Amino acid sequence: MASQLRDIITFFDAIGLYDVVLPFLLAFTIVFAIFEKTKVLGTEDGKPKKNLNAIAAFVIAFLVVASSRLVEIITTVSANAVVLLFLSVLFLLLAGSFHKEGDPFFLEGGYKWIFMLIMFLGIGGIFLDALHTNDGRTWLEAVGEFLGGTSSDRVVGSAIMLVLVVLFMVFILREDGSGGEKKAGH
Repeated sequence: MASQLRDIITFFDAIGLYDVVLPFLLAFTIVFAIFEKTKVLGTEDGKPKKNLNAIAAFVIAFLVVASSRLVEIITTVSANAVVLLFLSVLFLLLAGSFHKEGDPFFLEGGYKWIFMLIMFLGIGGIFLDALHTNDGRTWLEAVGEFLGGTSSDRVVGSAIMLVLVVLFMVFILREDGSGGEKKAGH
């Protein structure tokens, strides 16, 4: 039974399902949704013009599929984003196991923003790892070499110092009752 399923997957690969059809559908769906939401191609009686949105999304999706490099980037980013999503679900499952039963478990306050920042950095890293420079390295490798080189120690130190100063200023100027502005009123 497993060999028959493997044969089906191999057949799908041979006819271009993974290299043409799925990237086309993904690009079409995302572009069409953006056109529908933004109403950038106009409205008719207050509703977006579905026919124009569909045709424009169709053409853009075909242009995406025509570029093998774009298809490779989409495939790599999509696969790695699913892994990141899986890891976030596992993290929330483990964190939720320490939560009191009966109460809903949500990340709130600073934890929510930290989690969102980690996910943003993860997606950024995945995207940089999918793009390649002319010499074959990924952009993530190029950025890592730039930041890790001995000539850039001052750049890294300056960036860290700037981030720390900004975080300190945000902490001092917040208005939730424990910052400096609330104490000045007493």
